[in-house]
Amino acid sequence: MQQNKRQIDSIVDFIFELGQLKRERHVGWLLAGVRTPDSIAEHAWRSAQIAFLLAVLEGADPYKSATMGIIHDNGEGRIGDHHKVSARYLDTGKAEQKAFTEQVQFLPEKVKNDFLNFFDQYEHRTTKEGIVVRDADWLEMAFEARELEEQGYHKAHNWIENIEMAVETASAKKILRQMKKKSFCDWWKNLKKMTYTRLSSF
Repeated sequence: MQQNKRQIDSIVDFIFELGQLKRERHVGWLLAGVRTPDSIAEHAWRSAQIAFLLAVLEGADPYKSATMGIIHDNGEGRIGDHHKVSARYLDTGKAEQKAFTEQVQFLPEKVKNDFLNFFDQYEHRTTKEGIVVRDADWLEMAFEARELEEQGYHKAHNWIENIEMAVETASAKKILRQMKKKSFCDWWKNLKKMTYTRLSSF
């Protein structure tokens, strides 16, 4: 009974800690002049759904991929996000792995083991899902960059150029090529329903 109470307490703390990801910002965009970058939670949410889609296209496990996508940046709740200039001076990968490992240590054994396994697959791209989720992570940033670029943050295009060189899967490459041809507003243009009624007397 006492063990169960401690475990529930650890789960409650873990869920509260996940809230930190809603407050942590994707600081790399500050380099492009973006004043209010997206949060780590927002990035992970879209990454996970891209991972599901990409896994289906690539013949990987979409459920495993989506789970991997939603947890891949959890460690940043403790160490914060770091852009690629920081990475020149800091071993952020090692720090994030340590933070992630400590975050899950008191969770139920299956959750802990699955999360650690998924994190390892993502970090080292040792499985098809790990490759897919890394591509999904990069794709999400490319889409964010495209949205920012169209809003006047022209330096965000550098992210797209770098991601083009990084993605591995054929499906990610196709999605990226098509994304570059479109506006981030295209999806709603044919959905708008005009509600005015013209006056026939004019």
